[in-house]
Amino acid sequence: MLKTPTHSFFLGGDSGYDTHFKTIGEKHGPFDLAILECGQYNDMWYYIHTTPEETAIAAIELKAKALMPVHWGKFTLGLHGWREPIERVTKKAAELNLPVLTPKIGGPLTLGGRTEKWWKD
Repeated sequence: MLKTPTHSFFLGGDSGYDTHFKTIGEKHGPFDLAILECGQYNDMWYYIHTTPEETAIAAIELKAKALMPVHWGKFTLGLHGWREPIERVTKKAAELNLPVLTPKIGGPLTLGGRTEKWWKD
């Protein structure tokens, strides 16, 4: 977690989905932004990587106002397609009415700003 006088962030690392997200949200939330991994998942790696849908659910349980999915589109470690993680997490987030911030890799991010679906280009 990173808390400043004006903002609160949650930065997650590689993590399987479990009750710890809800516990953290109840104890330390809400967060302005949750930065969570959503790529390189596989059934064999359940304990160290969340699926994209679990990533969106974890952000809700963290009481995040917005989600920035990371750990996708960099390396080919998982057996899924390059766009699959971002497509799945944005679909689930939309179902949960959770804003998703997707700055272009290496690009700037402004809280409260809009980002485009640049991976569709």
